[in-house]
Amino acid sequence: MSTTAPSSRTSAPAASRPDPRPASQTPSTLPAPPVAAPRHPALDWRIRFAVLALIWGFSFLLIKLGTEAYAPFQVTFGRLLFGTAVLAVAMAVRRERLPRGLRTWGHLMVAGFFLNALPFSLFAYAELTIPSTLAGICNATSPLWGMALSLVALSEDRPTRRRVAGLGIGFIGVLTVLGVWQGFSGLDVTGTAMALLASLSYPVGWIYVRRTLADSTHSNLSLTGAQLLLATLQLALVTPLFTTLPTSFPVVPLLAVIALGALGTGFAMLLQYGLVAEVGPTTATMVTYFIPVIATAAGVTLLDERLGWNTPVGAVIVLAGAALTQSRRRS
Repeated sequence: MSTTAPSSRTSAPAASRPDPRPASQTPSTLPAPPVAAPRHPALDWRIRFAVLALIWGFSFLLIKLGTEAYAPFQVTFGRLLFGTAVLAVAMAVRRERLPRGLRTWGHLMVAGFFLNALPFSLFAYAELTIPSTLAGICNATSPLWGMALSLVALSEDRPTRRRVAGLGIGFIGVLTVLGVWQGFSGLDVTGTAMALLASLSYPVGWIYVRRTLADSTHSNLSLTGAQLLLATLQLALVTPLFTTLPTSFPVVPLLAVIALGALGTGFAMLLQYGLVAEVGPTTATMVTYFIPVIATAAGVTLLDERLGWNTPVGAVIVLAGAALTQSRRRS
């Protein structure tokens, strides 16, 4: 699940040194590498990689559980609140300070909207009417949107035949998932459109961050914490306007929201920083391709969601296209 944050020295949201890849090549869930030199954690990076894939893959199931008792804006607000709390603790432990400068905070406000507040809310609303499996697959289209947008917005991002072919293949995969040959029969168009718009919001945020925060000297954790804080404040203002306070707090949906924020947003971002620092962004980006697989498996086995043949087949085509859009020629 995408929880990216802006970076102090990168075009991709969330982290540090310049990333030579265009924004379209950074998956929706991937922060760029941190500035600090990587440490040597006790757990092997492969184990942490698997844990991260599981956390983000199960995020769509947690959204579905949360919306069974709470309004989508309430689920998003809780997610951001608990995610911000985790990062606040991490900042306190590492003695990090929030960034300074009105311009930086203004850019972080925009980044928080496109990378957190908007897509999180759209996914929560989408899962009112579509299965969590479909939401997870729609999330995988984010690299496709990113590649298409970067060709227009980033002059240094040159198209190649392979990447254009990947964009076309990915589009075919989306149509396969949606069942275009049967006129989208049985598909909630509004919910699906919201999920696709959520995946589009991430690359819009990446490109904005690339243009505005690439030269920031603030640390990754500082920028990420401030971004989530601002996104939380945005939801704190919006949520009371469209929802009323819950009259009850069922345990399972409440725990789902807490886990979605603390694990799927806060802890997952910290976990991803360590992975990128240790094994590099190229290897760490592979986590994106496991997310729809895990989201589909979780939805089918735990939520008893039905799965037509076109959903997994289309998902494979989407992932193949996304992989091609992120490929580059070796020099």
